[in-house]
Amino acid sequence: MQNSYKRVDAHLSSLGYCTRSEAKKFLSKNMVCIDGVRVFDVREKAYHNDITVENEPLDAENLLILMNKPSGAVCSHNDVGVLIYSLLPQRYQNRNPKISTVGRLDADTTGAILLTDDGELNHKLTSPKSDVLKVYEATLVQPLRGDETEIFASGELMLHGEKKPLLPAKMEIINPTLVRLEICEGRYHQVKRMFGAVGNRVVALHRVSFGDFSVEDLKPSEYKVINFP
Repeated sequence: MQNSYKRVDAHLSSLGYCTRSEAKKFLSKNMVCIDGVRVFDVREKAYHNDITVENEPLDAENLLILMNKPSGAVCSHNDVGVLIYSLLPQRYQNRNPKISTVGRLDADTTGAILLTDDGELNHKLTSPKSDVLKVYEATLVQPLRGDETEIFASGELMLHGEKKPLLPAKMEIINPTLVRLEICEGRYHQVKRMFGAVGNRVVALHRVSFGDFSVEDLKPSEYKVINFP
């Protein structure tokens, strides 16, 4: 865990409490303390862990957030519609560096998505070498034909336009038009394309978990901050 030493206004602005230019006013209106002693001078220097705002510790220097993404939310900083970041507190939206999603989910896909302002962690989790297990529930337009489980598990399925077969994937049948699929890759629209390759179509897609992080206890749009690894 980081514990940087810098000016109070630098701490507050990087964590989204206020801008550098607003810091003086923020200190006059809010009880900001270093080691329990209120400060009014933005030039005061301190360690992150020694600062409180209204008797609460500063937000973590790096955030890792798990959200149950609702349908319609867009994983983008610059797009039309409901942006996923708008579901977070304004302070989180103001952080520098910005919070970004770890990978993306389509607007109509729901479920587990991680967000972080740690670029190194984001890269690690999205790297093809990461082998992060992802579990999806897919609702299909028509009943399974019966050979999909074997095909997905074979490690031989080729998607259109790809030069390399998919790694084996495990499928659990919940009912003829609802399945749970475990994959450890993150190819473009992978689950939808997998079912397209076997003559079916996904009409609803929900990611239950990303690695060790499950949203089964979170309602749509709910999120929780994860202790940083």
